[in-house]
Amino acid sequence: MAKFLNTSATNYFLEELIKDARDRLILISPFLKLNDRMKELLADKNRLKIDVRIVYGKSELQPQEIEWLRGLTYIRTSFCKNLHAKCYMNEELCIVTSLNLYEFSQVNNNEMGVLIRRSEDIDLYKDAYEEAQRIIRISEEVRISLERVANVPDISSNIDANKSDGENEPGKLTSSKLSQKLGYKTHELLERAVASGYIELHEGKHKLALKGEQAGVEFVAKSRFGPYFLWPEDFQPI
Repeated sequence: MAKFLNTSATNYFLEELIKDARDRLILISPFLKLNDRMKELLADKNRLKIDVRIVYGKSELQPQEIEWLRGLTYIRTSFCKNLHAKCYMNEELCIVTSLNLYEFSQVNNNEMGVLIRRSEDIDLYKDAYEEAQRIIRISEEVRISLERVANVPDISSNIDANKSDGENEPGKLTSSKLSQKLGYKTHELLERAVASGYIELHEGKHKLALKGEQAGVEFVAKSRFGPYFLWPEDFQPI
């Protein structure tokens, strides 16, 4: 029978779920942000060669965290648009909860959750597992990467469709306008472009890649409002 979890119980069973994973571990959470305890647990799973899938809707990783995650061979990350579900499972346990992954071990909010044991609720566990697999299928696998270079301008906070100098350039759209056209948020467009190799992320800053240049993406380094990207109006970051 499923078990109700309060805030402290959710944190406790989530840690046990991760530690006890012997075959697979699925972590689905809108925000990808890892505290020290979570990094310690994931590093241990990587050493044991456990297959770990992390599905997220928004990354808040710092450059050093990106570099750390890059070195974990058995951990795969996927981006899922419009993700709001929070579900964590191994081969025996599943937690469906309000707790975001970045809030793990931080008792700041009042959370609720439900613990499902495969041995006791096999049909309920199966339904949750199948939905988790569906979310994984519709997400885009991303290999978060980071190269070290110096003096790369940070343009991620300077992209404004209504203010940029390149707004009226024929056939080109700013990141903000292209995001609106495609139904994304600006940060989602940039994440997809990084994942597809059109732009690169260096020490938390975005830089135009050769593939992007060849696709007609432009980087405007100097303007009244700071550096920004211009994209072909028919651009698709996939």
